[in-house]
Amino acid sequence: MSNSETAAFRRLQARLATIWRAVESQKPFEHTSLVVPSLSFDPEELAKITGVPFYEERLLFSLMRLRDPHARCLYVTSQPVHPEIVDYYLQLLVGVPSRHAKSRLELLCTYDASPRPLTEKILERPRLVERIRRFLGDPAQAYLTCFNATELERRLALTLNIPLNGVDPDLLWLGTKSGSRKVFAAAGVDHPPGFEDVSDERQLVAALAALAQRQPGIRKAVIKLDESFAGAGNALFRYPDPLPDDDGPRKTAIHAALADLAFSADETSDAFLRKLRVMGGIVEAFVEAREVRSPSVQMRISPAGDVELVSTHDQVLGGATGQSYAGCRFPADPSYRRLIQDAAMKIGQVLRDHGVISRFAVDFLTLRDRPTDPWRVQAIEINLRMGGTTPPFLALQFLTGGRIDPQSGELRTERGIPKFYYATDSLRSPAYRGLLPEDFIDILARYRVCFLPTTETGVLFHMIGALSEYGKVGVTCIGDSREEADELLRRTTAVLDRETGGGAPATISGMFELGHVQME
Repeated sequence: MSNSETAAFRRLQARLATIWRAVESQKPFEHTSLVVPSLSFDPEELAKITGVPFYEERLLFSLMRLRDPHARCLYVTSQPVHPEIVDYYLQLLVGVPSRHAKSRLELLCTYDASPRPLTEKILERPRLVERIRRFLGDPAQAYLTCFNATELERRLALTLNIPLNGVDPDLLWLGTKSGSRKVFAAAGVDHPPGFEDVSDERQLVAALAALAQRQPGIRKAVIKLDESFAGAGNALFRYPDPLPDDDGPRKTAIHAALADLAFSADETSDAFLRKLRVMGGIVEAFVEAREVRSPSVQMRISPAGDVELVSTHDQVLGGATGQSYAGCRFPADPSYRRLIQDAAMKIGQVLRDHGVISRFAVDFLTLRDRPTDPWRVQAIEINLRMGGTTPPFLALQFLTGGRIDPQSGELRTERGIPKFYYATDSLRSPAYRGLLPEDFIDILARYRVCFLPTTETGVLFHMIGALSEYGKVGVTCIGDSREEADELLRRTTAVLDRETGGGAPATISGMFELGHVQME
């Protein structure tokens, strides 16, 4: 990007603080949110996710911003969103007539199902860009929201002359696996022993050998691609046993063992090592203990530079190596919740000092060997973007008007009631395939599978469009306790199984295995 474009983008971003203050004030402020839910990631990594085209529906929860009568929303997708799906979200706007909300909503699409970032498709279509510009109106009262921010999203912001509610792409290196380790070190937060900026096979072998020297008896290490996500770019390496003592034979044995890397997603060792040469990566010790959890903390750095806690979650991981994101529970376990909040705050302060403005999340491991031991906390990675934990929490906030207590980490409604949920993008069964949005909405209405404003509990769905082709849907189950949230999921899957002939009701255990329903 040229110096003039850099200067123009910085001027745009300075405008975001003014809009932010106006939107969050109690005074009426006419404004427009442009939502572009583009997954601007490496196409090969995206291809590992079943039903990825429908992940653009995940941010439809942002339509709840329309409960503010002064808010307008423009939502752009690659393919049209079924009208029944739009109505499903608008009916959640209690007290706002559907007609009034629809008058302030515009849905546009590129009619392009190619496996490329949505933002790229928009930029290729000048007439579509012009229609977007007309709906936005005064650019001083509009902003752009994206799932993740890259040079494509920056270019779109400049084209439309509106600020980007996301991280400056020049700072994205801070959220790579290598950049995360450097931020953890600067923040003084513990993280697994390892090495960053590994860019080829020779450096990889040297790093694995050095890690074995540093930790005699080590059995496993994790190799992570710098720009991967959701565990799809992780490889599990098992050290040869016995490992030679001499440096030359040790490296030869390690090199040979690279042919047997294990992956959570469909991948081969050769393809993985090719990607490592392109994007670089890290090597870390595989952290082991008798009890290991995988919590995360969502944070936000405001345009004013305030570092704020958003939420904590316990992540549910699965896949062949146990490193793929499958779902989450809110909030994280209270026995270590404050520990991870404090660590995330230190990390957020380092990111703020680098100039980061946006939502982000930090993934941790918490470990102990005995129930009476104190938890040990290790930071794993930073995601400078929205993630799987973002949409369900935003939905909970919008629906209940609740606020997070930064001390306890609980979200309490306006009535003072703490809320809990289980959320996943991947409730899946072959029996669910063929369900059209109309069919699915009919089932929900017949069995009253819904969110109840009177109790502020119930079930929300997203990615409904993925059901017919992939038999997959996202779900958030909100209760007044963790047990109630789990029970809502049991009842919901039982209804879906019964209506689709899927067999016995699903059950929950350990890593969230739902009978024949697969979590991926």
